[in-house]
Amino acid sequence: MARLPRSFYDRDPIVVAHELLGKHLVHRVEGVDRVGRIVEVEAYLGPHDKAAHSARGLTPRTRVMFGPPGHAYVYMIYGMHWCMNVVTQPEGQASAVLLRAVEPVRNVEGRTQGPALLCKALGIDGRCNGLDLLGEALRIEAPAGVQPPIRIERRARIGVDYAGHWARRLLRFYIRGSLHVSRP
Repeated sequence: MARLPRSFYDRDPIVVAHELLGKHLVHRVEGVDRVGRIVEVEAYLGPHDKAAHSARGLTPRTRVMFGPPGHAYVYMIYGMHWCMNVVTQPEGQASAVLLRAVEPVRNVEGRTQGPALLCKALGIDGRCNGLDLLGEALRIEAPAGVQPPIRIERRARIGVDYAGHWARRLLRFYIRGSLHVSRP
């Protein structure tokens, strides 16, 4: 598999979101690679996007979002669940793509349909916040060989009703027909 270059992430979050589908998320835990095929994502467009964490400005929690592209923004929700985003666009843009679901490929146990379940199954937690996705511990790779074409569905994002019209924007993308999507 080929690790994605920094230039992959240094683009519009919608483009990155589409192109993350079908890629492999790899988390090395105690020398073992846990691998899941990304099947569902949500794009967050930056501080003007009222559903994005960056809409509240630069804070200790969101600092990674404002950093350079190609890093993991991992945060806790409801005081008990971890979620992982991929930082996109140049430094200061504060845009990201939330990883919502993966299909288990190797060394993954448990459900992976939803951002918190994905993180739990792959062992992703707060220690991963800020990790460079070009490193060894946490990375995204293009699978080897020719991959079958995928059909992408577009839907509204989930769990951001507080964001007004931004909640209805079609910024959630998933692979049509995947059994591992959190909510078709």
